[in-house]
Amino acid sequence: MRIERFRWWHIEQVTPIEADLFGPERWSAAMFWNELASGHHYLVALDDEQLLGDDKLPDDDRVLGYAGLAVNPPHEAWVQNIAVRREVQRRGIGRALLEALLAEAARGRVRKVLLEVAVDNAPAQKLYAEYGFEAVGVRRGYYQPSNTDALVMARTGWDAEEDGGISA
Repeated sequence: MRIERFRWWHIEQVTPIEADLFGPERWSAAMFWNELASGHHYLVALDDEQLLGDDKLPDDDRVLGYAGLAVNPPHEAWVQNIAVRREVQRRGIGRALLEALLAEAARGRVRKVLLEVAVDNAPAQKLYAEYGFEAVGVRRGYYQPSNTDALVMARTGWDAEEDGGISA
């Protein structure tokens, strides 16, 4: 697996993953176009280890997962999404994408990274907690149309006066 910048040509592969994982709450292709046009930091994890058995694309062009980070200068960023194809979950791909987003936040000297995660998504919450995210609030009925609540989690990061870099 290798991680690269998410480009417009990845949208066609990302939208079916989004539909599979999020159903009616999925993002549309237009929403991804808007995120890219806004200059947010988006990444894709590509299959260079033949994890997928799909012969339609060269092995190294198959999207396994994707993630996005929106930086709100000067000191805050939001993880927009992290998603991994269902058939390759639990192989460290989401973890690698999260680490890449946090590295980008550290490069930008972002002091706080926040995210929203469905209250019923315990595996994701556990992963985020392993990286120092803590629950700071709940957004009632955030995910539509299911009306599922979102847990807001935050992580304090880069602080030059404390440790000169990113902290966990």
